[in-house]
Amino acid sequence: MNAWLLAACVLLPAGMAPCLWRACRGGPAQRLTGMAMGGVVCVAVFLLTARGLHRPSYNDLALVTAVLAPAGTLVFARLLAGGEGPPPRPADPGRQGRRRDEWT
Repeated sequence: MNAWLLAACVLLPAGMAPCLWRACRGGPAQRLTGMAMGGVVCVAVFLLTARGLHRPSYNDLALVTAVLAPAGTLVFARLLAGGEGPPPRPADPGRQGRRRDEWT
């Protein structure tokens, strides 16, 4: 075990424990912060592990996580804000009063 793997082993519980605590407890804004910080800690652990194992190809996992973690945070923020999606489209006036089989 080298210093890189030791740092990853220390960062994983020390960094993820507060993030998980914040993501599971507290208000919605604090949960969002815990989730965002958990993504940052995961990327750091993946980079340290790749360096410690001398596998540069493992950096791709950290890169994909770094790209997808903010996207997950944005989805959570959208749900947190109560976004219901786009407003419904108005009905087509030409189709009102006709049966479905008469639409063609």
